[in-house]
Amino acid sequence: MSGPHANAQLIRPANSNPDAAVGLVLIHGRGDSAAGILSLLPELQARGAPALSVVAPDAVGSVWYPSRFIEPIERNQPHLDSALATIERAVNLLEAEGRDRAQVVVAGFSQGACLALEYVARRGGRWGGVVALSGGLIGEGVDAARYPHALTGTSAFLGCSDVDHHIPESRVLESASQLERQGASVTTRIYPGMPHTVNLDEIEWWVEHLKKLADSVA
Repeated sequence: MSGPHANAQLIRPANSNPDAAVGLVLIHGRGDSAAGILSLLPELQARGAPALSVVAPDAVGSVWYPSRFIEPIERNQPHLDSALATIERAVNLLEAEGRDRAQVVVAGFSQGACLALEYVARRGGRWGGVVALSGGLIGEGVDAARYPHALTGTSAFLGCSDVDHHIPESRVLESASQLERQGASVTTRIYPGMPHTVNLDEIEWWVEHLKKLADSVA
């Protein structure tokens, strides 16, 4: 692997269970780290999440790509392609433990949410799910030509504030529509006046989805 994130570490938390039915890729936001996004795990577990095999990629320099996600893609290269390749490495690690992608959920916050959506939408196929907490598809616009593959059988969640300074509500809704066109089952929740953060309603949806997924593949 080459590129700005060629040396990105894939962090496995101590409570990750390699024998769990469900794998989870957790992608942090700009200026954060794998340790930061992994702080959500206790929240999930406290609300009854099943056993999980977890991988959290750690961006080199704490930033996945330099410019805003709604700018032309070229302005975020080669960082964007390198970030997506890092997510692929994380997914491959979960697959190597014996899962297929229908047992893998890709989730992230902010920059990480944008990458989670972009990765799954580009790859297509049936995934265990994609959870985008304050994010949208990447690029100056949502170009359907970048996403030619079906997502039939994939559940997606997009949650965001209606006044988020980083993530326009319109891009969240456009991204949800694109995933629906690809055949995903999409839940979109816009929270009035919420700051750039993760809320309990999002966590609860996520936990219920993980429980259903674990039950379905057990």
